[in-house]
Amino acid sequence: MAEIRFDDGASYERMMGVWSRLAGEIFVDWLAPPMGVRWIDVGCGNGAFTDILVERCAPVDVQGIDPSEGQLAFARSRLAARLAKFRQGDAMALPFPADSFDAAVMALVLVFVPDPAKGVEEMVRVVSPGGTVAAYMWDMLGGGFPLDPVHVEMRAMGLAPPRPSRMDASTMPALQDLWTGAGLEAVETREISVQRTFAHFDEFWKINLEAPSIAPIIATMESADAEALKRRGRTRLHEDAGGRIICDARAHAIKGRRPK
Repeated sequence: MAEIRFDDGASYERMMGVWSRLAGEIFVDWLAPPMGVRWIDVGCGNGAFTDILVERCAPVDVQGIDPSEGQLAFARSRLAARLAKFRQGDAMALPFPADSFDAAVMALVLVFVPDPAKGVEEMVRVVSPGGTVAAYMWDMLGGGFPLDPVHVEMRAMGLAPPRPSRMDASTMPALQDLWTGAGLEAVETREISVQRTFAHFDEFWKINLEAPSIAPIIATMESADAEALKRRGRTRLHEDAGGRIICDARAHAIKGRRPK
């Protein structure tokens, strides 16, 4: 199955960066981590969540791992890079010895990991006993993904926007199975609901057209079909009296502790 891939960090920031931060700040509040600990941000992408860690958690060390050099290049331009180190790597084979960190996190990543269980096992391996292993992921199967208003209408028109190969890993039961299966203790879950406002529909549409699951398909469509998709997408959105577009998204979050 084709996947949604952002290989350019700047494009991701325009398209998903605001969404990532909205959900990430709620997630960090829920984690309530101690200050001054060692973090690994697995699948750090362009560093959106790493920024939150550096700004709000006073870490002594942060390591960001991602397979995309395009994303990592943007991450290295962020303020977080004054502390965080970013390197290319595989979530299923983290380039660190055991017990290297106090907390490991995957922010909006798990459905892109070919073997989610292996990814969770690697996070457990690199945290010290008593350390935290946590993640949050858009509810891909329950309509929580920010791009769903457009994706749903694309599919209704017979189009096939690419989707992550392991969307099953975004459900709450699947997350619970992964965390308990990895031997983690004190496992807790929660739902994260966020809302984003666009000044008008054209702003919403322009930003969404940058998504790699949408742009290539739009580029091959006849102009009349593209306009039809645009009209259909608008009907799925809430537009207030001032013409602003208000969009909702939802993520599932989980955390657990490595046994001492």
